[in-house]
Amino acid sequence: MATIYTATNIRVGHIIEFENEPYKVLAATHITPGKGNAVMQVKMRGIKSGVQREQRYRSVENVKRITLDMVKMEFLYEDGEMAHFMNAETFEQVSYGIGLIENELHFMLPNSHVQMLFYGTDLVGIELPKIVELKVIETAPYIKGATVTNQSKPAKLETGLEVGVPGFIEVGEVVRVDTETGEYIERAR
Repeated sequence: MATIYTATNIRVGHIIEFENEPYKVLAATHITPGKGNAVMQVKMRGIKSGVQREQRYRSVENVKRITLDMVKMEFLYEDGEMAHFMNAETFEQVSYGIGLIENELHFMLPNSHVQMLFYGTDLVGIELPKIVELKVIETAPYIKGATVTNQSKPAKLETGLEVGVPGFIEVGEVVRVDTETGEYIERAR
């Protein structure tokens, strides 16, 4: 579903159509120069491609705002080529190529529920929680006297994601990870 409105109504978080592709608005600034017409400077990222772009719209220009369909799905497993999900309402099982959602797979454990975003019938992304808790399965041994301010060491988590953790984190501990940056936040309580 799409709505047409003027460029001055573009806001951060909106999904707009640009060159027939859906883009998520990351920043929108209204610029009124001393001379000439006002414009909207928009920074956006392609939902399908992940490419960031900047575009300048005249304030009277029309823009198409898109509403993506969200479907609650349960992540079942991945087999190296495909990721398998089950629709939480209809119990229908569907599979998607890993290349499409490879980054998101690093934050999903089997049987976890996620919101999948569709543009028409095309999967364009997965909405993850801001923070996930994952178990450390491999890291260097405990460093005596290590504190939060010391250097970090690499740790492999149960999903295969590798993050830098403080020296006091050991194998078997659960850590909290930011899904947007992929960085360690803290030890889970």
